[in-house]
Amino acid sequence: MLPSLKSKYQPHIIIVNGENSAAGRGITSAIANEFFNWGVHGITMGNHTWDNKDIFEFIDDEPRIIRPANFPPGTPGRGYTVVKGNGKELAIVNLQGRTFLPAIDCPFRTGEEIVEELRRKHKCILVDFHAEATSEKIAMGYFMDGHASIVVGTHTHVQSNDDVILPGGTAYLTDAGMVGSREGILGMEKDAVLYKFTTQLPARFVVDEGKWQLNGLFAELNEDTGAAIRLEKIRLREDEWVMS
Repeated sequence: MLPSLKSKYQPHIIIVNGENSAAGRGITSAIANEFFNWGVHGITMGNHTWDNKDIFEFIDDEPRIIRPANFPPGTPGRGYTVVKGNGKELAIVNLQGRTFLPAIDCPFRTGEEIVEELRRKHKCILVDFHAEATSEKIAMGYFMDGHASIVVGTHTHVQSNDDVILPGGTAYLTDAGMVGSREGILGMEKDAVLYKFTTQLPARFVVDEGKWQLNGLFAELNEDTGAAIRLEKIRLREDEWVMS
């Protein structure tokens, strides 16, 4: 879908969350390179960063991939970076929430320090907040309002309907949604997930191959101030889409 989306929106920079891109479990070097070949400029991660062991072989050497910045000190990789595309620059920051997720360093304090440092040189900053709780994500949106250009949530796989430009000029969306099957349960085949819920026994989840969905967002920023001018959800469904 990316060529058609690029034709419609004419984006300067494209960011994807890639933590589930290897059949739902982490990311591989081959998949990351495929993203970059398609025109992606930066990849964010999340709590599934380490699910595929291949990542340890390349994450330190690939500055366009970032993992949550509030992972413990000494963790491989980096938590923020600056990407360039079509003559533009965008600083991107990855943070992970702590509600219903492992208790790691505070995403608010970590994020505040990083964004404050980035703003000395960069006006346009995107924060991918990979978190479970809606309240924690909304709190991050207000916490970063006027400091980051965009705060977008990932992790729950379901696109939210609360896209807004906050009073300080920050574009906010609780969850960008997912790219994958629309017929499974969070991208996985239904039967195994239902079995686990109804029996509380272990089950092996397999990526569902049903009709697809693609969710995301488009944002336009003021380069001089970093404030958001426009925010639009992207929501595509296989039966509604006609390839151009």
